[in-house]
Amino acid sequence: MATWGTFLLQDANSPLMEQLTFFHDHTMMILTMITILVAYVMMTLFNNKLINRYLLEGQTIELVWTILPAITLMFIALPSLRLLYMMDEMNNPMMTIKVIGHQWYWKYEYSDFQDLEFDSYMMPLNEMENNGFRLLDVDNRTVLPMNSQIRLLVTAADVIHSWAVPALGIKIDAVPGRLNQGTINIERPGLMYGQCSEICGANHSFMPIVVESTPMKNFITWLKS
Repeated sequence: MATWGTFLLQDANSPLMEQLTFFHDHTMMILTMITILVAYVMMTLFNNKLINRYLLEGQTIELVWTILPAITLMFIALPSLRLLYMMDEMNNPMMTIKVIGHQWYWKYEYSDFQDLEFDSYMMPLNEMENNGFRLLDVDNRTVLPMNSQIRLLVTAADVIHSWAVPALGIKIDAVPGRLNQGTINIERPGLMYGQCSEICGANHSFMPIVVESTPMKNFITWLKS
């Protein structure tokens, strides 16, 4: 089971990631059919002796093998453009989180609340509990309410980083002097893990991301504490 799990995407925890998973399966099905068709045609050509020494052109077949791939590409392009639009759409966010990449940790600022900001460092091995994940757990998790439209503003203080959480279907580059924007809507409670996805220096592999999704009632309790 663990072996097969390495070939699969992480379980989706946002509507966007669900759509990305559906698009992945849709595209893989088209590619599989094309691969089978091409393999069948090649094997057929290898195993017969039908040749024509005087064949100069075949306008009909050339027209067919030009139009069919174009139609096939439309079945991939249209869902892809729809997904790109969905990823860029921003619908009245309930709250805004500012994420700042540093060498080599993340800083989070909850802009809608006064004096709420913290740094998030990777948990050292000597401080990690037995049920922790090596190189993935952090000392301060990013706590977010579920079923809420959340806007992310991502930037960097030194070099280019990239804030990425696969289960949420989000990956935003953190560029110094620039604010990049994204949105997430978490569907269920739990922990989601990610890492910096841009080579940002010697400790690039040691600035993980942990997002903790919780019901709104628990989130408000966390804010008060």
